[in-house]
Amino acid sequence: MILKLIIFAIVGLLIYKFFGGKFPKMGRTADEKQLEDNTLVECAKCSTYVTVKESMLMNGEYYCSSKCREK
Repeated sequence: MILKLIIFAIVGLLIYKFFGGKFPKMGRTADEKQLEDNTLVECAKCSTYVTVKESMLMNGEYYCSSKCREK
């Protein structure tokens, strides 16, 4: 009986992973969220949205260009 439950659980996990299920990451908290390169962020000065890859980070704020960063 227990062997059947273990096999059923393993098969269920394999089916879950096969269809794109993701397991939660251990050791990472919500405060340590990392932004991907294609994530849009808002410029702190002019409120334009740019990708993280194209933006400039200064003092914890994102800027769309050096002009906005200097003002």
